[in-house]
Amino acid sequence: MNVQETISPVDGGIYAERPFADRAHIDATFDRAVKAQTSWALTPLEQRAAYCTAFCETLLRHTDEIALELAWQMGRPVSQAPNEIRTCVDRARYMIAEAPAGLAPLDPAPKNGFKRYVKRTPLGVVFVIAPWNYPLLTAINSIIPAIMAGNAVVLKHAAQTQLVAERFQQAFDEAGLPACVFQYIHVAGTTAEQLVKDSRVAHVNFTGSVAVGHAVSRAAADRFIGVGLELGGKDPAYVRADADVPFAVENLIDGAFFNSGQSCCGIERIYAHASVFDEFVAKAVDFTSAYRLGDPTKAETNIGPVVSAKAACFIRAQVDEAVYQGARALIPPAAFAADAPGTAYLAPQILVDVNHSMRVMTEETFGPVVGIMKVGSDEEAIHLMNDSAYGLTAAIFTRDVAAAEAIGDRVETGTVFLNRCDALDPALPWVGVKDTGRGYTLSRWGYETLTRPKSYHLRLPQG
Repeated sequence: MNVQETISPVDGGIYAERPFADRAHIDATFDRAVKAQTSWALTPLEQRAAYCTAFCETLLRHTDEIALELAWQMGRPVSQAPNEIRTCVDRARYMIAEAPAGLAPLDPAPKNGFKRYVKRTPLGVVFVIAPWNYPLLTAINSIIPAIMAGNAVVLKHAAQTQLVAERFQQAFDEAGLPACVFQYIHVAGTTAEQLVKDSRVAHVNFTGSVAVGHAVSRAAADRFIGVGLELGGKDPAYVRADADVPFAVENLIDGAFFNSGQSCCGIERIYAHASVFDEFVAKAVDFTSAYRLGDPTKAETNIGPVVSAKAACFIRAQVDEAVYQGARALIPPAAFAADAPGTAYLAPQILVDVNHSMRVMTEETFGPVVGIMKVGSDEEAIHLMNDSAYGLTAAIFTRDVAAAEAIGDRVETGTVFLNRCDALDPALPWVGVKDTGRGYTLSRWGYETLTRPKSYHLRLPQG
């Protein structure tokens, strides 16, 4: 097939199709990027900031159109999609503001007769491979800081959300960004993996599955370039005995089911202390019953379909397997009229009587399903939270800040949350451990991965 199709989860039809870039188009794109980056690297930081700020303003002007496109492309309700656009802009603006500190030269210390300093210089062309689940946010994590650092960017977006790449191009063009500092290409995933080997690529940022992350890593193995990988997750939460249970329920169930559970940092497993377990589960069921599953283009919908009928089939199979192994499903799908096997529409689900012999508690689900286990102590909770191949975030709900920090010190994760979850603060590096990947984005630390140090060791003239 010579075209890239977006099959809408709304109705199963083809929503968008674009021709795949051929070899000549790919070569021309990367050649233009290399050339554009040479002059862009000499552009003063203040001018880079002006272009990127104008990009943000342009993106906001198209909020309504983008929100509707997202609903059709990946199923997020139109009532929620504008928040991703606003958050994308807020995150971009933070990284623009952080650039002077993140890119500032470093002065090791005075040395008599010498001038010494270290500049952060751009890498060249940054190749960004972005996913569909948060198609603006995940991409912007790399794109804005890369451009602010003096790099050129080539974006390959997921087929499911390919129109987002075009929206970014539109916004940069309207902002007046010099030609070819930002470009996109529509190519198959296998082609993108091969492009990692291209000598014109100086750095790769990939967000997606562990399997493809391994493929990208292997493709880069013979090259001395940086590769940032944000991969899978199975993020846990622990509700301690002293937690504010209604508050924990509201935050954790939203953290599990927002975006139909399709978030790398969404809550997929909850460990509740025995003294609050029954109350937590009962309130979680009540909270879940208030969701309105349906057509994401309708204003009243607050949980839409998952990305595809195939994904829904996988999620249902994982739940059915857990039930066969002894788990109890507490949410009757019949309570959600839109739930329909064979489609991308499925009801949110809460499972109890689960354990770590079940895939639903150990393998990424990426859907509106959460398992809740009873634990008797902090020690047991820590053990279970760490019993995972992944480590992106971990959430702790308690009134005891010191206890949360002590638990956080022992949990194998990139971010520790207290009394919140499924969030991202651009002032902090976004980082994972274990099979969640390597490298980090955002904050002033994120600029380290998109630049290299260049040392200046200058003997000053005498006399």
